[in-house]
Amino acid sequence: MTISSQFKRTFIYALGGGVMLLALPAAQADNGPVAPQINAKSWVLMDYNSGKILTESNPDARLDPASLSKIMVSYVVGQAIKSGKIKSDDLVSVGNDAWATGNPVLRGSSLMFLKPGDRVPVSELNKGIVIQSGNDASIALADFVAGSQDSFVNLMNRYGEQLKLQNTHFKTVHGLDADGQYTSATDMALLSQALIRDTPDEYALHKEKEFTFNHIKQINRNRLLWSSNLNVDGIKTGFTSGAGYNLVSSASDPTGMRLIAVVMGAPSDRIRFSESESLLTWGFRFFETLTPIKAGDAFTSQRVWFGDEKMVPLGVAENASLTMPKGQLKNLKASFTLTNKQLEAPLAKNQVVGTVDFSLDGKVIEQRPLVALQEVKEAGFFGRIWDFVMMKISGLFGSIFGK
Repeated sequence: MTISSQFKRTFIYALGGGVMLLALPAAQADNGPVAPQINAKSWVLMDYNSGKILTESNPDARLDPASLSKIMVSYVVGQAIKSGKIKSDDLVSVGNDAWATGNPVLRGSSLMFLKPGDRVPVSELNKGIVIQSGNDASIALADFVAGSQDSFVNLMNRYGEQLKLQNTHFKTVHGLDADGQYTSATDMALLSQALIRDTPDEYALHKEKEFTFNHIKQINRNRLLWSSNLNVDGIKTGFTSGAGYNLVSSASDPTGMRLIAVVMGAPSDRIRFSESESLLTWGFRFFETLTPIKAGDAFTSQRVWFGDEKMVPLGVAENASLTMPKGQLKNLKASFTLTNKQLEAPLAKNQVVGTVDFSLDGKVIEQRPLVALQEVKEAGFFGRIWDFVMMKISGLFGSIFGK
């Protein structure tokens, strides 16, 4: 339904006695800030809170993921720990398939240096995957979580479907090149957003700079963790001859804005870091993210007919975050549009009843679902009869005064 609907209601938030929803610095050029050109096959810069893509190139190209696959491994493990299916202190018996000496596929790749028969806690293997990018650790933990590598890969792809990763298919638990294995920059941004949102304890591992196992200390390959210019706290590098140099990175600023940058197929290790830093720096410099309506907060209250409650608060089920070039959020107005002219019980909690419309200069720029924030059950027989009479009377007087 458009903003011009007869059911539209408009509200301008007041801050400090004024009438502006937001008052921000002067805008950049009318056509927006010019994005940096990145030396890579594909890239995406996304705001974490709003999901808005700030710049992209070949975002849906299907490319080799390399160790970016371990972001999904981390997500699956994080979900398993979160649900209680496994515990961080569970001991995992390392099999022959996770032994680099006995598995030719692993030779020369990133390793935690496990040996058959080792009994290693889930927490240690998890760090070996995230911090050391250990392919052997990925195999050992996959076997423990799902019973086999193939079963774990099925889990990875099932989560990919749930997260609507449309250009991703995993064939391995470690990301080494395999026919039919691919992902895209957009999908890696969405997966990283899910990792941060759904498994925050798991994501916290990605900022750790080093890990020592069996007296072997290894440094996190994400050098942006040491950046003095950005507050980077994740997330994953990847390299194979087929993939080139990949990097997914995430950083936040003091306002709470968080960005996710994906660079895939860069020509060198140095370039993937410099280009990722350029993307993040540009995003923080020229954009801002605000959340004018938070999940669960009442945006308005409306009359409900035939219900056990006469009024129902309406708002959003998820934070309504907006990302715009700095200054362009000035004079932003928020309104709502009801799907039907009248709200009638029963209403379920979080039932969509319309849209919240954000507009600048009279033009709708963003929309979010408007939902009932609480359940409203149907009233009893006499309550429904009374509301029916009152609705007719209200309609009669409305038509008389509307003439």
